[in-house]
Amino acid sequence: MTRTRVHNFSISLDGFGTGENLSLDEPFGHAGHRMHQWMFATRFGTALFGREGGSSGIDDAFAQQHEPGIGAEIMGAGKFGPPGWQDDADWTGWWGPNPPFHTPTFVLTHRPRPSIEMEGGTTFHFLDASPAEALRVAQEAAGGRDVRIGGGPTVVRDFLAAGLIDHLHVVQVPILLGRGVRLWDGLEGLEADYAVEVVSSPSGVTHLTFDRTT
Repeated sequence: MTRTRVHNFSISLDGFGTGENLSLDEPFGHAGHRMHQWMFATRFGTALFGREGGSSGIDDAFAQQHEPGIGAEIMGAGKFGPPGWQDDADWTGWWGPNPPFHTPTFVLTHRPRPSIEMEGGTTFHFLDASPAEALRVAQEAAGGRDVRIGGGPTVVRDFLAAGLIDHLHVVQVPILLGRGVRLWDGLEGLEADYAVEVVSSPSGVTHLTFDRTT
């Protein structure tokens, strides 16, 4: 059965999944890349940038679960590009000609555009759809494999609120952002529907996994 999964989603101690003032130069706003340094230090993270090396401990073990079994991804407009990218007909995402998804990837936007076929098996499709509608489309495209919800925090929160996430991996990073977009707002009591496990890492981050039980 196709599952809906979230992996490697970093939040600050005060619950923010991204900072404020996102831009072309600062995709995560004032947070910069501070919430993702744990991942960049792993073997998984270094491989994303075409490098060798990286740690092989707890953080890498969690990070590596991002890829296996995924047949499609859903992401929000803010993950695909900076504010205003819809006005740039040539914008094809942050990742260059060969994005790291290698599957059909569905971008939720109120201003859909024609699909973009990229190198490496990634095709971006643009949908104006509810979480449930987008998930149905992505599940069909996934061909029996799982669907990954890639973020940002608003999209993950919307899918959680709709009861559509089967596995959630959140990484709590020991920084305080103070402003931005929170993940947990409006999700009071969410833990009642999941088995929750917590693993602390020597890097200072805490891995929380939520697996649906109901």
